[in-house]
Amino acid sequence: MVNFQSKVALISSILFFSGCSSSPTPSKQPVNQTSTTTLSQHDLKIQQSFLKVHHRWEGVPYRLGGTSFNGIDCSAFVQVAYRDALNVNLPRTTLQQSKIGSSVKYNDAAAGDLVFFKTSRTTRHVGVYLGNKQFLHASTSRGVIISRVDNPYWASKFWHFRRVQSPPTFN
Repeated sequence: MVNFQSKVALISSILFFSGCSSSPTPSKQPVNQTSTTTLSQHDLKIQQSFLKVHHRWEGVPYRLGGTSFNGIDCSAFVQVAYRDALNVNLPRTTLQQSKIGSSVKYNDAAAGDLVFFKTSRTTRHVGVYLGNKQFLHASTSRGVIISRVDNPYWASKFWHFRRVQSPPTFN
């Protein structure tokens, strides 16, 4: 018979390996948060809304299952970011988030689209695309940060983009 500690260890392992994962080698190239050369005015406003969220959450550590400033995982962070930046409610998990909205081709991605990665056979990671090859996410190694989609690590793990809904209208 399996004892209680073995069951806890098994469940912990399953949760660990099925959650978000993000451990790229840190890029030597600084993230450019102000480059707007390819962004429309509308995308720029969306980007700015998400950058306000980043400012509040920057550096908050990653914690699997976390949903607060004490620690947050990738899908919870995306859920909070969408709520705070665009007043849009998203599902809680990466799997649920990967099924909403519509698929977007890589070259058609716009600020506010969800970006998904397959970091292992069973693990997925999600972030919010900011435009200019940048995305906002909760990294397992560095907490809430902005990374580049074309970073060799992320480029090798890229899965797809999804557009949640028609972009919001700004006055």
